[in-house]
Amino acid sequence: MDSPDSPVPPPAGPPGPPGRRPRHRDRHGRGMRGPIAPPQVPLSVSRAEAFVDLVHDSAERLERRWPQLASVDFVVREVPVPGEDGEPGEALFLDGGSVPLGRYVAARGDDPDRIVIYRRPVEIRTKNRDDRALLVHEVVVEQVAELLGLAPESVDPRYGQD
Repeated sequence: MDSPDSPVPPPAGPPGPPGRRPRHRDRHGRGMRGPIAPPQVPLSVSRAEAFVDLVHDSAERLERRWPQLASVDFVVREVPVPGEDGEPGEALFLDGGSVPLGRYVAARGDDPDRIVIYRRPVEIRTKNRDDRALLVHEVVVEQVAELLGLAPESVDPRYGQD
């Protein structure tokens, strides 16, 4: 009889009828088999995640030259919301004013300085990843220039060059 000290290990494998494999797909064999690509492959990165990466790459590049940017929050939002964080009201957008690509928000109380980049307006104005990276960097440089009170060309000497 089996006792807890039995030298024979219990049978391995899932419970169920012997000889049948566990079903991983739906009953018609059309379910998901697994991920399309492993997580480290760029295919599995969403457009929003890729955009955030572009903003952070640009910010890191500028932080090497301007160490005081380490305390600045770089934030990505989908679209500007009128009246939020000092955004102009709806009247500006309705009167044909241009949609901003980014915004500098000065520190208030315990909140640090913040630079906001709007993803959808930037994506609409670009055709591919390289153009998007250039435009994101230009917008970040412009907002950092506003924060520092300098011209964009002095923040990044390559500003405006393709």
